[in-house]
Order: sequence, then structure tokens, then C-alpha cells
Amino acid sequence: MTTPDQGYVCHPWELRWRGLDVTQLERTESTFALSNGHIGMRGTLEEGEPRGLPGTYLNGFYEEHPLPYAEGAYGYPESGQTVVNVTDGKIIRVLVQDEPLDVRYGETATHERVLDFRSGTLRRTTEWHSPSGRRVRIHTERLVSFTQRAVAAIRYEIEPLDDDVQFVIQSDLLANEPIEPETGDPRVAVALEAPLVAEFASSKDYRAALVHRTARSGLRMAAAMDHEIDAPDSLETTIEAEEDLARLTAAVDVPRGGCLAVTKFLGYGWSSQRSAPALRAQVEAALAGAVQTGWQGLLAEQQGFLDDFWASADVEIDGDPELQQALRFGLFHVLQAGARGESRAIPGKGLTGPGYDGHAFWDTETFVLQALTYALPGSARDALGWRHATLDKARARARQLGLRGAAFPWRSINGAECSAYWPAGTAAFHVGAAIADAVTRYLNASDDIEFERQYGVELLVETARLWLSLGHHEATGEFRIDGVTGPDEYSAVSDNNVYTNLMAQQNLRSAADACDRQPDIAAAFGVDGTETSAWRTAADVMVIPYDERLGVHPQADEFTRYAEWSFADTPADHYPLMLNYPYFDLYRKQVVKQADLVLAMHLRGDAFSDEQKARNFDYYEARTVRDSSLSAGTQAVLAAEVGHLRLAYDYLAEAAFIDLHDLHHNVRNGLHMGSLASAWIAVVAGFGGMRNRGGELRFSPRLPPGLDRIAFRMCFRHAHLLVEVREAEATYRLLDGGSLDIYHFGDVVTVGEKDGVTAPIPPAPSLPRPSQPAGRAPIRREPERRRRDRAAGERERDGAVQETRKAPQA
Repeated sequence: MTTPDQGYVCHPWELRWRGLDVTQLERTESTFALSNGHIGMRGTLEEGEPRGLPGTYLNGFYEEHPLPYAEGAYGYPESGQTVVNVTDGKIIRVLVQDEPLDVRYGETATHERVLDFRSGTLRRTTEWHSPSGRRVRIHTERLVSFTQRAVAAIRYEIEPLDDDVQFVIQSDLLANEPIEPETGDPRVAVALEAPLVAEFASSKDYRAALVHRTARSGLRMAAAMDHEIDAPDSLETTIEAEEDLARLTAAVDVPRGGCLAVTKFLGYGWSSQRSAPALRAQVEAALAGAVQTGWQGLLAEQQGFLDDFWASADVEIDGDPELQQALRFGLFHVLQAGARGESRAIPGKGLTGPGYDGHAFWDTETFVLQALTYALPGSARDALGWRHATLDKARARARQLGLRGAAFPWRSINGAECSAYWPAGTAAFHVGAAIADAVTRYLNASDDIEFERQYGVELLVETARLWLSLGHHEATGEFRIDGVTGPDEYSAVSDNNVYTNLMAQQNLRSAADACDRQPDIAAAFGVDGTETSAWRTAADVMVIPYDERLGVHPQADEFTRYAEWSFADTPADHYPLMLNYPYFDLYRKQVVKQADLVLAMHLRGDAFSDEQKARNFDYYEARTVRDSSLSAGTQAVLAAEVGHLRLAYDYLAEAAFIDLHDLHHNVRNGLHMGSLASAWIAVVAGFGGMRNRGGELRFSPRLPPGLDRIAFRMCFRHAHLLVEVREAEATYRLLDGGSLDIYHFGDVVTVGEKDGVTAPIPPAPSLPRPSQPAGRAPIRREPERRRRDRAAGERERDGAVQETRKAPQA
């Protein structure tokens, strides 16, 4: 347990941890992770130990292993994919005289780590007293470069505080770090036990390189390091390299008042095709570029990149400093997950840990890309480019399932399906609609014709073809889609899931419209008027179930007729339900893992009336247990839209604090990128009321009680827009660009760069707060101002009680 002088410190632009608590290392290694979307480094201490869960990752680099089945069947995926902890270049071990610098021994007088959202670096300051009484101060700073994709760097400084000291530094490249696998599947454990096979090792002067490949997946990676050392003249160095270890050793006598400073430059790369010499040359070239730029140059480039990012994507919250910090923390990690991923996926944990085996899910397109489209559009474009690059695998999967078009995987690293549980994997065809939705959103927000012609049309065409072959027309002419799993994984293999059908409907129409806009591209893929007409017809007659008796939309056919789950009889320690109850029981009850019909009302709000949204929201609030990290952000959006502003505030906080407060007790395995992105969505689409309907930007903003102001910046069609929301009015201002027409509560407003536009906010409807399942309501969020007032009141009452006790008896 942390003590009062340990733990996170609230700051608007950084995540600071004060004090040393070895038991919390696994948690902070995730929150302090650095990444650029290509390289990911967990926030382990430079000395290598103590450690929780070490990890260095390259996006898309994995090992294969057989998938387990008690009973195999046709169409089951055969191979799983698991992210590999690659060569660790973070390690810089130190001997102080003859004592290893290890904070588990001696005394750590002070220890502080800072993840700086504006500089893009992780800093650390430690004062350590060795067991024999020598005192030293360590200052480190590390970065994973946003501007030089293959580069990371560390600055390590150590100084004696008392007497002259001999320091010996060992800077390593270490492959096949021993890690205890957290899996009950022996196939995965074997695959990850020394997964890297050595191919090449070299060292000279201050530079070394290692090349390895994986045994089964056949991928090859290289890591290289170089150093600059600022030290007294007594410096002696040696360097060596063997199969799994390259090490530079530097020994030097440092007088009191002096300092030993080492700058370590790292280069990383991988390929499925390039030879070992070619890959070695690639990372050494990247390393040469980093050394030429220098440490200060890398810092300046990182700062410049982030200055531009925050100028177009920042979110401000007045009245809740802790939430302000959490929102910037989340947005910074979403940026890290996607900034330089380029031809690779954005995994569900980013590159912050091995959770979910490093797989990407529909979370990427539905949540992460929803944020990146308006915060860093180029990264959203790149992520969709990865989906396009995997189309051949998706087409092959569709053919295996007897379908046309493309069946994208539920979970994957390289584009092939890796889910061994088909009801929640193969049957979750809505992943294709999520990709189509992300394509349409990006096109509406960017007007990127080149992307539409090169990638967008084909993605929309192949996902539309899937829906037409997956569904069928009834005798009445209606088009239905049976036997699928929607976002709610507690209701698998159902008919006419409303979310799936509405998103498929949009997919079919978007594909037809794109083919009309780009007829030559459509013709190249064999699309003709007959096919686009069939798509539109299916969309027009899509079955959307509605329960007239209850006046709500059932999540899927007959859902509102299922037996109710007995929440009153469910112990608090039995959540998440999927770990304590059989799926067959969950599948036949009215219990919802995560927002499903509610998510449909956000992404396809045009398909519901305001009254339907309010009734549906109340109905599903009473049945949603939020066993998924993807739920709270969506519930915040709809709570704000229908008028439950306090509840929306509670859900926003839950989404934002999921990792900082470790709400799901698994942050050691990495951060929840979908939830962190959904916190941004809860602010912009929830309290900002932002919707992008067909390229029309609409806002219906409202401020929750307790906050003084919300402001956010966003990119839209080469312009940068600032929106400020106060209790009674909203102000819209262009930060650059000519002019932009937007909608404020349905009225057209023209926003220019010089003059902002301020418009009144109508009062929200007054509605009773809906109920949640017993014990599953979100924690009430109390704004800072209210907390201070309450604390002052309690102190005043306590003072009055004390005075009463001191008063003489009559």
C-alpha cells in the first residue's frame, strides 16, 4: 500500500509519482510507458531491477502459437499471435564503488518520476544511500521519438553527494529477458519462453547491434545502441556483444561535485522480408540520424511535435483539476498509441503492456480513431491504411465462412483471426461496420479524396458485400441479419442486433454513395448499378426491432422477453460476471456487459427520436453492469444527450480514471486505449454534443453541475476549431482557416478566424436519475470546488464539536 507521501500528484500537464513503493511498480510501468506507435517501452527503472513486468515492444512484431480447442471444427482459426517482448535497450546498471545501485537495498531518500505531456519525456530523480552509506543522486530522462520513428534515447546522470566515488556503468541490449508468463495456456508460455533466435551480434567503440528472428512467425528484428559519455578523464570503457546481450561498460572516478552523464541512443526495426544485414543497416542508419540530431535536438523535436498537437487537440476542464490531469494523460497515451503506427494496427493496450496478447480489436476504429480523426487525422488515416493492407486476409476469411466481401478479424496482430471463441469472435461481424464507420467519419471530417480513391472505396465495397451475403430478405421483403454478436458479449449469436443492423445499414449506404462519387474506382472492383441498388434496397428495408409493449428498442430480437438477471442476488465480488457464471446463463438473461443499444444511439442517433433515446437509455441503464472498459464513455455521451448531466459526469470520470485508479485491477498488463479515447469522446460528443452527420458539424453543448467551463480543440477539414462551453452559453472560434458553417442546437452558425461566435445554451430537460443494477452505479464524481466546500464544512463542524466539549458544564 502507498503511504500519504507516496503516489500520484495532481498536475495539469504531467503525471508525477512521488516516493518509492516497489509494490506499485507494475502499475506505474504501464502509466509511465513511452511509445510512438512503432516502439513501445514500459516505464521500468533504468537499472533493470527491481521491476514488475518489463516490456519493450515493436508494433506488429509477434510470435505464433497453436490455438487450444477441446473440439475442433471447420472454420476455427488455427494459430494465435502474441506480442513479443523484444530486445530491451532501457537497461543502464550502475555500481557505486563496489555496490550495485538497487533501490531495494540501502535507503532511497527521495524518488520522483514525471511523465511530461508537453515535453513527451519520462523524467526521474532519485537520491540513494547505499548500504555502506555512500550518497548519490540520479537524474534520468528518456523519450521515444515522435519525429524519428525508429529512435529512442535516454539521458542518465549520476553524481556523488559526499566523497569521490568510482562509478561503473553497464549499458545493455538484452534479448530474451526472463519473464514469468501470465497464462494458463502452455502453448503461449512455450512460445514466449526465449522467443528470439539470435542471428547476428556486433560491437565497436560505443556502438553495438543485435539481430534476432522468431521461431514460428518468421519475423526478424534488430536493435542497436550508441552512446555519448561526458565524464572525467579517468574514463575506461569496453564493449562486447554475444547472442542475446551487448554491453558497454564504462568505469570512471567522479569527484564530489562532479557528474557522470551518459546519453544512450537506440534504434529499432523489424521486417517479415528483409535480410539480417539489411535490417542491421536500417537500424544503424536510424541510430546515426539520432546521434547527428543529438540529445538536445531530439528534445526540441519532441517538444515541437507536441506543441503542434496540443494546439489542435487540447481539452480544458475548469473546476476539477484531477479530471483535467486524467483527460490529458489519456489523450497523450492515445497519441502515443497511434502517432507513428503508420502501416500497423493500434492494439487495444497500445504498446504499454502485453494485455490482450497485443491484439487490435474493433475498439480501434470505434473509439481510438474517433478521437484521432479530430485530434491527429493523419494517424487515423494510417490506421485505416493498415486495415486496407489486410484486405486479402479478410477476403480469405469471408470465403472460408461461405460469404462474399471481407470478414475482418475480431482480434489480430497481422490481420488474421486469432479468436478461439467463435461466439464472441467470428460472430461479431460488427467489426466490419466499425471499419466502414471510421472510413466514413474520416472522409466527412477530412474531405480526403486521395484516401477515398486509394483505400476508402475498396474498404466500403468489401464490407458492404459482406452484409449483403450475411443477411437475407424475408418473404415480406425486409432485410434481416441473424446469428451475430453485437458489442454486448453477454448476448451472443442473436438475431437482428439493433446496433449491428443500424451500422450495416449505414455501411451499405456509404458504400453506394462512395461508388457514385468515384465510379471509375467502383468499376475497377466490379461494382455496377445493380449491386449498389441492392445495397440501398437492403438498407432501406433493414429490420430494426422495436418493442411496442415497453416502448423501447430490444437490443436484438426477443431480448426484452428474456428473463431478468437477479442483480440483488449477485455478490459484489462476482463481477465481472463472465468469470463467475456460465455463458449459457448470461446469454439468455437481460444482462448487458457493455453499452450496445446505447452505442447505437450515439453512432446512429439519426435513427432514434429524442423520446426513444430517453426511454431506451433508462431501460438499459438498469441492465448494464459495465464489465467492459468500453462502456462508461458511451454511457456518458448518451446521459449528457438526454439530460442526465450529473450521471454523465460520473461516467466521464470512470472512463478517464480507469488506469490511474486501476478500476479494473489489471493496469499492470497495459492501459485501456479504448476507454482513454472514450473519455475524450465523452467530453467532445457528450458535453460538447458534437456530431458529424454527413460532413455537417453539429453541437449541442451543456455543462454538468459543478464545472465552470469546458473547452476543447479539434481538427475539421483543414481548420482548427476551439469550442468553449459555460453554463449559459457556448463560444465557437476558428484558430486557423477561413470560415466554417456549423450547427448550434440545430441553427446554422458561421464561424470565422477573427471573430468567435457566442450562442445561448437552452436549459437541459429535468429528468429523474435512472437506476443501475444493484452495486453497479458509477462512483459519484464530486468537483473540486464542492470537495473543498464540504471539507471546510466538516472542519467547521468538527471545530464546533470540540468547542462544545471544552465548554464548562452549567
